[in-house]
Amino acid sequence: MRAVIRFDAVLSDLDGVLRQFDHGVQAEIEARYGLPLRKTAFDPALIGPPTLGLATEAEWAESVVAALGGGEAARSAVAEFLEVPFFVDEEVRALLASAQRHVPVILVTNAMDTVEEHLDRLGLRHFADDLVSSYRVRVAKPDPRIYEIAAERAGVPPERCLFVDDRLPNVEAATALGMTGVHFRTAADLAAVLAGAF
Repeated sequence: MRAVIRFDAVLSDLDGVLRQFDHGVQAEIEARYGLPLRKTAFDPALIGPPTLGLATEAEWAESVVAALGGGEAARSAVAEFLEVPFFVDEEVRALLASAQRHVPVILVTNAMDTVEEHLDRLGLRHFADDLVSSYRVRVAKPDPRIYEIAAERAGVPPERCLFVDDRLPNVEAATALGMTGVHFRTAADLAAVLAGAF
């Protein structure tokens, strides 16, 4: 008989799990302008401050433009990059909503100051029981403190939490605290762990 693992809270990443971006459009913009947009935009030196509440998304965008040379082409490319479509993975939404009938679901995201606005655009502002945004709490994954904050918000100890993220280092940091981790690649990874868990 298969053992059933039970959880008292589900902590889920936002980007790359519940929210997806059109990577084809991102690649097309990069190719058209001949600029390393993704590598530059997500350089830790540039992405760190806005995810820790030390800069806004607008200031981050300006820093990316400057890193790409500061010309009109760079400014136009970054502006287009910021408008790349994003959407909800409906299968993941359904899985998390099903879990939410039994336990709290907390979104844990390395986010900028625009995260609430983006959740509104996705129809997700009131979807989760709480949002732990690195911009608001001033600590980002994989720092252990952000996981502890999320567990505290859920009202359960870390070892009773399921943590889901598309980045393996973030999952490993959660499991180091005693959480059960899911390295998300497709909705099937989450479905397999949630099956029969409640």
